[in-house]
Amino acid sequence: MNRIIFILIAVLFANLISAQPFPDSQTDGKYYTVNGAKLWTVSFGKGDPIFFIAGGPGGTHYGLRSFDSLSTTHTLVYFDGYGRGKSDLAKDPKEYSLSRDVEDLEGLRKAMGFQQINILGHSYGGLVAQAYAIKYPNNVKHLILADTFHSFVMWQENDDNSNHEIKTNYPEVWDTLMIIREKGFVSSDSIHQAIYGRVPYGFLYAYNPDKFTGGKRKPYPNPFNPALYYQMVGRDGDFIVGSDIGIFDFRKDLKNLKMPILIVAGRYDRVAVPSQMVKYKEYCPQAKFVMFEKSGHNPQVEEPAKEFPIIREFLSK
Repeated sequence: MNRIIFILIAVLFANLISAQPFPDSQTDGKYYTVNGAKLWTVSFGKGDPIFFIAGGPGGTHYGLRSFDSLSTTHTLVYFDGYGRGKSDLAKDPKEYSLSRDVEDLEGLRKAMGFQQINILGHSYGGLVAQAYAIKYPNNVKHLILADTFHSFVMWQENDDNSNHEIKTNYPEVWDTLMIIREKGFVSSDSIHQAIYGRVPYGFLYAYNPDKFTGGKRKPYPNPFNPALYYQMVGRDGDFIVGSDIGIFDFRKDLKNLKMPILIVAGRYDRVAVPSQMVKYKEYCPQAKFVMFEKSGHNPQVEEPAKEFPIIREFLSK
């Protein structure tokens, strides 16, 4: 995902959280010190814990608060990863990495005193979830991979498909983008991001963009960290993936996972594209795979009445 669109995601999700008897993301949490950094955590509910890992990379837990209603059957653990939201920032962006995120999840599990955890990783968060389950399989009770990526090949397909859609449907945006790219600007440059931001969020990420509207709310701190994002995807990561995102590959390891696995996909997702999502059936044949026919990148927003019962049933086994 590019930076501007991800910021829009965070804002749109924030607007979905109407006044309700759930903890406030900005005030009703606590810090845990993990690997030398303070991580902001908001936890509530009852039952086995579910750890939610946000996307981006660079996004906060705030965009996942659409899952709040699962707190009637489970303890929800939301947290801002290192460099995100209310958590500590790195002095050097090179400190940000997929492996650091994995170890921070393990450190947070220990700090909170849980022996086993359920994990839901959304989008980039699914990379952390997969890497964690492969490295620490005995610590994972259930694994949910939501609208995520199995390899750098799939993330590159995300780039290629998104750019194809923009070129085809927003040619005036694409032409402007090509002009500045010919001048040497790349994804991480602010002018490049601003042009990308002219494409409406719903075009690439939603089946029904109207689901992502709501009242105004107080902005969440540091909703997206561009230094982290481009450190992990590469300087021109919206066209050619590099750095950590340019080398990750779970395809050969997924079939060896023994815990119950649920994989969630959206038919209208132009980011975690269905042509690549269905390959999880080959790479992770033991998993339960569900395609949500009226969703884009976020079935938890567009089809919660269908998704949440599936999640509850899955976690009960």
